[in-house]
Amino acid sequence: MTERNWAGTNTFTAEAVLAPTTIDEARRMVAAHDRIRSLGTRHSFNDLADTAGVLLDLTGLDADIIVDEDARTVTVGAGTRYAVVARHLADHGWALHNMGSLPHISVGGATATSTHGSGDGNGSLATAVRALEFITPDGELRTVSAGDADFAGSVVHLGALGPVVRLTLAIEPTYQVRQDTYAGLTWDDLLKRFDEVTASGYSVSVFTRWNTPDVGEVWIKERLDAASAPDMPERVLSARRVRVKADSPAADGVDNTTEQGGIPGDWCERLPHFRIDATPSNGDEIQTEYWVDRAVAVEAIAAVRSIADRVEPALLVTELRTVAADDLWLSPGFGRDSVCIHFTWKNEPDAVREAITNVERVLAPFDPRPHWGKVFSMPIGDSLPRLADFRELVARVDPTGKFSGPYLERVLGIAAR
Repeated sequence: MTERNWAGTNTFTAEAVLAPTTIDEARRMVAAHDRIRSLGTRHSFNDLADTAGVLLDLTGLDADIIVDEDARTVTVGAGTRYAVVARHLADHGWALHNMGSLPHISVGGATATSTHGSGDGNGSLATAVRALEFITPDGELRTVSAGDADFAGSVVHLGALGPVVRLTLAIEPTYQVRQDTYAGLTWDDLLKRFDEVTASGYSVSVFTRWNTPDVGEVWIKERLDAASAPDMPERVLSARRVRVKADSPAADGVDNTTEQGGIPGDWCERLPHFRIDATPSNGDEIQTEYWVDRAVAVEAIAAVRSIADRVEPALLVTELRTVAADDLWLSPGFGRDSVCIHFTWKNEPDAVREAITNVERVLAPFDPRPHWGKVFSMPIGDSLPRLADFRELVARVDPTGKFSGPYLERVLGIAAR
């Protein structure tokens, strides 16, 4: 096996990768194998998608985008990249509530892992899901829709309930967004007036390297529902507006970011940080992320800053984002508004492991929940109140453990039977 994840930092150990081009072909493949897990655009940084059996690459399935204007939904193939469905929606007068920083990721993989954008009032990408079409262990199709008893347990599923071939997402009328960059925010302002910082736009990201005199850059994406585009203030607290376009915060001098400078544009070309036509972020990297309850976020951020000297050697950049609470069983945002502390590391595994150990140690008092698709070493424990219910759901839907894998067994205790 030579298949690797997007950044090339994880190699899959499965026996083979199967690439169906139709849903019926995918169904036959699932029915024919004892161990199988689905694979999307390979944007996880750990072995979440891996299996001792075979991988089912769903990116070759037709996008087959269907908009239901009356229901305000869009149905799309699970392996479709967000950039594809988002552009289609914008061209037809519709929008999603948010997007992740990378438009390169698949709809199925991103929602299955509770991947997110930012914004005090914005739930993760999974909160837009209204229905999922799974392949069962015997190759049949099974649809779970909003309102069904198992729905809240099925949206963030980590592939444990079988491959998802199509999803239905909530949509809304299209809108424009402007993106402005600010620099010079003091640590005092961030820690004492955190709520003001994150409330300064529809979607706000704070970038830092922890050991600098000021925090770093603040990217503010403001939603423009009206035809006019009111100007942004020259200052947000101590941060001053920067009119020069910022390059990738994780790669010095690399121009791969979406339009800034307050120029209005379609939501799908401003909410992501990175352009679809460029390699996002640094490219050669490892990622980690921890969600903490917003109520203790300032203390958690201060705790990480206290070990800046142990984090900085392995770090490219940290991004702080906010995500609204939801009721999805395996979502790191289950039951609490969250602040996400995201680390983009250099591709130096030994240094990263040491840094992660130190970060997890200082965050432990704040009940952190890791992003499922990133690298972490902490036990999940009791941090997710509905984990036992999810295990029961998996046992009912997949009684032989066909869709299990080493990650699910190690992290969640869900093993083949």
